[in-house]
Amino acid sequence: MKLGIINSAFDQVGMDTKTGLEHIARIGFDTVDIFTEAMSIEKDEVKMIIDTCEKNNLPIVSTVMVAAGLVDFNQVVREFHVQRTKKFIDLAEQFQSDNLLLVLGEYIWQREVIPPEDQWNWGVECVREIGEYAANKGIEISLELEPFRMSLLNNIPEMVRFIDDCDVESVKANIDISHLVLSDSCPSELAKLTGKANHVHISDCDGKVHGDLPPGRGVVKFSPYLQAIKELEFEGAISLELEYSPDPERIVEWVEEAYLATDTLMQQLDLRS
Repeated sequence: MKLGIINSAFDQVGMDTKTGLEHIARIGFDTVDIFTEAMSIEKDEVKMIIDTCEKNNLPIVSTVMVAAGLVDFNQVVREFHVQRTKKFIDLAEQFQSDNLLLVLGEYIWQREVIPPEDQWNWGVECVREIGEYAANKGIEISLELEPFRMSLLNNIPEMVRFIDDCDVESVKANIDISHLVLSDSCPSELAKLTGKANHVHISDCDGKVHGDLPPGRGVVKFSPYLQAIKELEFEGAISLELEYSPDPERIVEWVEEAYLATDTLMQQLDLRS
């Protein structure tokens, strides 16, 4: 597998996208995931990202978006976010990405007012349409498991159920290791995602709350999860997800530390190719 990173690690501290991408290439990453907004990104920005990545031999394997509105109870909101997601798929096609990383929303009002199965079915209908659109462009959907109590996809059984309900070959799962820890999902459960996974996120946490820390700064025992991922035998990338550096002025060192730690973990299991 390849070792990548989501470029938001640099963008969120105010570093311009081009400089961030150049750091990512210099540090030694194989690939990059791009987090942007397809509805507002300028053509010049798209061209700059493509040109910079090509110049630095940095393939864009994943384009990242959050679309909480796909499970909204208002049909017009869901329809808007379906069209917005298709814009992201079009952008992913320009980037020549393998997948669109898609984060769905949450059940509202503590699952008490609207039947939760209605929100589930709205999500399935929307993602099925999106998945079919993506498949026609040679792109897969990679659904992210969010470990929060009200998240639609907050454990492996629910992820499997959702993918099966969508019943579209292009709709698959992203495996986020720290999210699995926070959702009390053990490595052995990953076998349920055989043939259903296409991308990986890696970061550390304190075992209690969402952290997105460099591996080694928290409590996650990565090797059993990485071994289970290896046994799934799918080609893809393991992308670092780093958020909210405590010292933005030292973001480069933060990313370098995470790169070295993750590379070591992958090399120990002969997982990086």
